[in-house]
Amino acid sequence: MKNTELIKKLDAEKALSREEWWQLIGTFTDGDREFARSIAQGIALERFGRGIFFRGIVEFTNFCKNDCLYCGIRRDDRGVQRYRLEKDDIMGCCRSGWAAGFRTFVLQGGEDPFYTDDLMAEIVSAIRAEFPTCAITLSIGEKNRESYQRFFDAGANRYLLRHETANKEHYCKMHPPDQTFENRMRCLRDLKDIGYQTGAGMMVGAPYQTVETLTDDMLFLGSFRPEMIGMGPFIPHHGTPFRDFPAGSTTDTLMLLSLCRIMLPDVLLPATTALGTLSGDGRKLGVLAGANVIMPNLSPVADRKKYMLYDNKAITGDDAAESLSVLQKHLDEIGYHLVVSRGDYMEAKT
Repeated sequence: MKNTELIKKLDAEKALSREEWWQLIGTFTDGDREFARSIAQGIALERFGRGIFFRGIVEFTNFCKNDCLYCGIRRDDRGVQRYRLEKDDIMGCCRSGWAAGFRTFVLQGGEDPFYTDDLMAEIVSAIRAEFPTCAITLSIGEKNRESYQRFFDAGANRYLLRHETANKEHYCKMHPPDQTFENRMRCLRDLKDIGYQTGAGMMVGAPYQTVETLTDDMLFLGSFRPEMIGMGPFIPHHGTPFRDFPAGSTTDTLMLLSLCRIMLPDVLLPATTALGTLSGDGRKLGVLAGANVIMPNLSPVADRKKYMLYDNKAITGDDAAESLSVLQKHLDEIGYHLVVSRGDYMEAKT
């Protein structure tokens, strides 16, 4: 079967067999990618119109107890200038974001034991009390079920935890032995079961990634059905063991974004900062490939350069309002606009 026929089948049935994914991922051409892009963009326009949701990321700590081999804030990188934001600092980021029109706040950080369950619940509760109609997303790594439940009860709505890879052998090549594939999957199941809008995802072009591992990823995403998919290209960081591996490609990332949109029409799909870093027009290309979310940075300007998961991260010194103004200008160029909304998964279905 030709790849265009496989893309049509995915559009109709929302699933492919392992063999079909293998063929499509391993042999697609520029023509196939454009065909998938056009279908994905059509689906996104049907579901969301030309409106793009935006979320404000608050990178509140770059301390991490883990030593993931690809990550620029890994525990053993002694070259990182570490920082932590106090509760009042985090609230200040949210206040400036709210005033600018942000209705979703994403608290993202390394797995930092300083932020106990008590403290995280206190921070989430404070945001919920001051901004009762906002959405609160957490992206703070692997926790036990009780911790996830506590944060949910405190007011968190969403949780982003990239699965990184759905292939156990590949997972072991990217993480030290104390981080297990089984626990990562347990976390994702717990999050969905508790009731979070749950985000998974992976890096495209990660070291040791193959057509087989990407096939496993797409099969996993199709069966797990996350409400969000965080997916961008791998970009190496000079302080990691993967410093000499090549970056992932823009074209591969765009193809997989389109395939995710076709497979999961209602999914919340960001055009990531990494995609914008790898290609100057990456975010616009991501939107045209089916993405419907952009995530500007609300972190204090002085700390943004300290949160470097990969080299050459695209960073601006814009405040919240300026950041949205710049994004809107970029979206104007392709006929899209920002939407002041929480942008919930269920909203996407209406």
